Amino acid sequence: MAYPIGKVAELAGVTVRTLHHYDEIGLLSPSQRSATGYRRYDDADLERLQQILYYRELEFSLEEIAAIIDDPQADATAHLRRQHKLLSERIARLAKMVNAIEFAMEASKVGINLTPEERFEVWGGFDPDEHAQEAEQRWGDTDAYRESMRKTSRYTKQDWLRIKEQSEDWGRRIVAVMDAGASAQSPEAMELAEEHRQHISQWYYECSYEIQTGLAEMYLADERFMATYEAIKPGLTVFLHDAILANAVARS
Repeated sequence: MAYPIGKVAELAGVTVRTLHHYDEIGLLSPSQRSATGYRRYDDADLERLQQILYYRELEFSLEEIAAIIDDPQADATAHLRRQHKLLSERIARLAKMVNAIEFAMEASKVGINLTPEERFEVWGGFDPDEHAQEAEQRWGDTDAYRESMRKTSRYTKQDWLRIKEQSEDWGRRIVAVMDAGASAQSPEAMELAEEHRQHISQWYYECSYEIQTGLAEMYLADERFMATYEAIKPGLTVFLHDAILANAVARS
């Protein structure tokens, strides 16, 4: 059985461009060509691709993958031990970072000095005070929390209405991108992910790409945050997550 490149890309969840690149660098060259010169992949090629994607998931470089797969003397176990250590350290750093800064939708609303009527006008049925104690317990000792408190404590009703208006406008535009069939890696989606990051930096605390990718992971992990985005449009949480990650990679 031989498969065309488009089918292989679909099966593996990668782009045709990625497969072209693997071929160009000699990491995965198709075993066959059609009469017209098109790439054709057999079962052995697919098995090799599966190995490549496994090591890529573990964040091995393409050079390391080639060395492991092509060199029978390569110590794959040693590579895996080293990568396990690096990934474990990274997971610990990310967990600490997320716990420290993930309060954009909760802690940022603590201390809002509005009358009950103004609160309802700005936030509808949402009561920010319900989240105040949890936010302070989770992030009270972080620089990001303190920066957010300094900023939001000075905001007027007009400031909060402006924040709400910007957020709703952003929501309409990212839904339009999704409805148009664009991918999360499209320029339009990544531009909106960048706008999401800048909105946080403008109104709450300095949001680096590293912090924003941590937020994206939390949006998927915490049902409350997921519900907020899913209420705008089903599937938006995953779409935004993927757009944030693509934008961070593109701009790094």
